[in-house]
Formats: sequence, C-alpha cells, structure tokens
Amino acid sequence: MKIGLIGASGYAGGELLRLLALHPHFEVSAITAHSNAGEQITSVHPQLQSYAGEKFSSFSPKDFSTCELVFLALPHGESAKIISQLPATVKIVDLGADYRLEDAQAWVKYYGGDYAGAWTYGLADIEPFRSLVKESTKVANPGCYATSIALGAAPAAGIADLTDVVVVAASGTTGAGRSAKINLIASEVAGSLTSYKFGGVHQHTPEIEQALTKISGVDTKISFTPILAPMPRGILSTITAKLAKEISTEAAHTIYSDFFADSQFVTVLPLGVMPKTAALTGSNHVQIQVAVDEHTSRLVISAAIDNLGKGAAAQAIQNANLMCGFDEAAGLNFDGLGV
Repeated sequence: MKIGLIGASGYAGGELLRLLALHPHFEVSAITAHSNAGEQITSVHPQLQSYAGEKFSSFSPKDFSTCELVFLALPHGESAKIISQLPATVKIVDLGADYRLEDAQAWVKYYGGDYAGAWTYGLADIEPFRSLVKESTKVANPGCYATSIALGAAPAAGIADLTDVVVVAASGTTGAGRSAKINLIASEVAGSLTSYKFGGVHQHTPEIEQALTKISGVDTKISFTPILAPMPRGILSTITAKLAKEISTEAAHTIYSDFFADSQFVTVLPLGVMPKTAALTGSNHVQIQVAVDEHTSRLVISAAIDNLGKGAAAQAIQNANLMCGFDEAAGLNFDGLGV
C-alpha cells in the first residue's frame, strides 16, 4: 500500500519514518517537509540510513494522488489548511490536534484560531474508540499526555470519582517539538525539573476529559500539571482520584488487569513493580501500576509511555493498521530499548 508523510522533519515525523521503514504493508512513496525541502533526509535524521539518498520535498498535492494512506505530522493548526488538497478517498491519520476536540469552544479556549471539526479519536487500545477506528477513514491521533492519562484512568470508572481527577505528569523535551527554544537547550534542562502551563491550562486537558467522559459516562474533570523532565523522551503520569467505594489495592489491580487483558500493548505490571519510561523507549507499549492510598482513600495510578512512540508515531501506525484491515501490531511488535 502506497502511503505518504507530510511533515517528516520533526521528531514525530522522524519516528514515523523509522517505524515505516520496516512495516510489512506500507510503502512510503511521498515524504514532505516544507521548511527542509530539498535537504537529504539523513541530514536531519542521521539515524535513518534506510532513506539514504532520498530528499524531503515540498508539499504538492499531485505527489499524493496515488497514496491510499497519509500521515500528517504538522504543527497544530496546519493540518486543516491542506486537507482539502488531498484526495477525498485517502485514509488520513493526523498526529496534530486539529481534529481531536468535539467542542468548538474548547478548541478556541485552549488552542485559538478557527475550529476545523472532529474526526474519530484514535485511542485504539480501548472501546468505544477501537471499533470506531476500524470503520473510519479519518482519525485524530491522541496527544502524548492524553494517551498516558486516559489509558491510565480508564479502568477507574466505577471505582473512583472521575469528576475530580488530579494528574501530575513529566515529559521529555521532545514533546515540545524540534524548533529551537532557549528553555529547552541542554544547559537549561540538564539537572533540573520545572512545571509549565501551570494552573490547568495545558491544551490536552479538554481532550483527556472528552475521552474519559465517553469511556465512563461521567462528566470527567481533571486538574493537570505537566513537568518538563531532563530527558529526551518518555512520559510518566501520576493520576489520583477519590475512591467511590472501599476497595483494596489487590482488587483494584485485578480490575485493571482484567480491563487490559486483551490488549497487545498495555501491560498492568505485577504488584510492586513500577512503570519506567526507559523500558518503553522506541515502542508502542504502555506500562501501568495501580494502588489504593488507604490514608486518603484515593486511587493512585502510574502510567508510562514513550511520547514519540505510543504518544505519537507508533500509535498512529496502530491506528492506520486498524483502518486498513491489518493486524494492529503490524510493524510494531517489538519491545522498548530499556536504556
């Protein structure tokens, strides 16, 4: 199947190229990166020797006329500008935020600009999203924080109060994109932690609430504090909510294990084993642990992912596999690096 990638020079775009090089069903036939058009792919992504000799092109609709599937890895607000220039029949997975939110007012509040609408939300590890993805031709890939938090909190419906969820999550610096920023240079980040978008203003907030509300049927509200961590990639989310009923850690762990029993990519770790970001680097996997804080009667969840893998490129490929009728693990059936 011929596919195209628009916006291939960023971190997520590079990770998509790496994973697609070994995909058994997808053949990458068009690779664009407008700001890097004409440059060798390996000059931007030196690790991608599979693409040696190939160059980024500028976006031209005719280059995608024979593609059956297109990945968009563009900055927020850019995907909606080019959708009309692509064939109406082409399947699309958008890694940006343009089509994630169903509420136009939430888009204006957290992102600003014109509201483009909503596509099927691609949190494919759980229902109802998985079935919808299989039937869709246009899918909005979840955000990285949203992926870890929504998956971590989803099994808590019925045992915890999802109307008041508190989340503190740390992310590696690649989550901020590839463009140069003083606050992200090594001298500023190394050996330091700092919160950002403090006070409930992070743009993934409405996305997480939207997903958890659909899963639980409860009007979910979260208080979310993101933290910039001195590492290139990975997300570790700590999620807490007041218990809705008395339950033990062992019982909560059983509920979580049963919830994800059929998942190929979500692992509820044995009791006493904690999620670790490095264990997931480069993969589409998720690690989760759960406990009951008896002192405060709160459920506590730890969830870890790779923000560029499960939080972006790998999850996009999982969604594309399902959209195209392939095994969802095609091209993704490998473990994380561990270091």
